[in-house]
Amino acid sequence: MTVCTFAWCFALCALAVWRVAHLLARENGPFELVARLRATLGSGILGRLMDCFYCVCFLVSLLPALWMCNSRIGFFIQWLALSAVACLLERTTQKQQGNVRVAPVSPSHIDKIIGGV
Repeated sequence: MTVCTFAWCFALCALAVWRVAHLLARENGPFELVARLRATLGSGILGRLMDCFYCVCFLVSLLPALWMCNSRIGFFIQWLALSAVACLLERTTQKQQGNVRVAPVSPSHIDKIIGGV
């Protein structure tokens, strides 16, 4: 039997958080169940929440953090860390797929920022 150290548990939980959040926010799911759920939620608060990967992974990471925690401060740190790892994995996979979009900044916007300093 393999001993599951904290590092292994954390890594596996982080991968699971990314996978579930990606399923809920980006995929249709088996038999298009997740797509139907998103359509049912519509454009309300929960519907918009389901469209945001970062919001979904923040919520999904709550349960593994509770499972792994041994103190209140440890819970908050693990919750944020699990969410952060899932966000980094999402950004890494987006770059490989070419889905990263950068909005151009207008010179007038830069002038407003510099002028306000």
